[in-house]
Amino acid sequence: MSVDLIGFLGVVLVAYVVPGPDFLVVVRSAAEHPAKGRAAALGAQGGLCVHMVAAAVGLSVLAARSPVVYDAIKFLGAAYLVHLGVRAVLAARRVAQRQRGGGGGGGDVTVGASAGRWRSGFAQGFLTNVLNPKAALFFLSVLPQFVHGDGSPTRQIFLLGILDVLVGVAYWFALVTVAARLRVLLARPGFRHRWELTTGWLFIGIGVGVAAAA
Repeated sequence: MSVDLIGFLGVVLVAYVVPGPDFLVVVRSAAEHPAKGRAAALGAQGGLCVHMVAAAVGLSVLAARSPVVYDAIKFLGAAYLVHLGVRAVLAARRVAQRQRGGGGGGGDVTVGASAGRWRSGFAQGFLTNVLNPKAALFFLSVLPQFVHGDGSPTRQIFLLGILDVLVGVAYWFALVTVAARLRVLLARPGFRHRWELTTGWLFIGIGVGVAAAA
């Protein structure tokens, strides 16, 4: 079991380090406020728990074998990423308008009640992950390679899945600590405009890529 566990941890760490939609959501949320970044991280891991349960009860197999179900999840996920991208691009436009009008551009970084900020971050992280078919395929195709045939597959999937979630929480929280330092730069209208515009088009590009993927 130790060899499989070490191999599994290596695969999991590589999966987290390679940037994807979850990475962008967590970094962007943390740049707005550390609490929102942590909420987005927990939301992403909550979505991962949904995939874990689905894999354990066999729903992931159904989704993978049904083109209609798989495509529905894929296009919903792509649409949501494009939605986040459009919101960021519109935010960049508002920052540019305030600059032209002589107003400040960084004052709204911390606007809003903490509860609303937490809900927003968690929802973005959760929806981005739960609507990502690649996360479901990870539990369906990669995780079973580390499951022993002489034990309960369901129990092992849950154990490995929980380990995956815990590793992710530690990684995301460390990333939030680093990304939260961007808040200082976001107080500058020029930087914030470029940040909103860049992350917005990245979301849109990833969403289009997800939709176009076979």
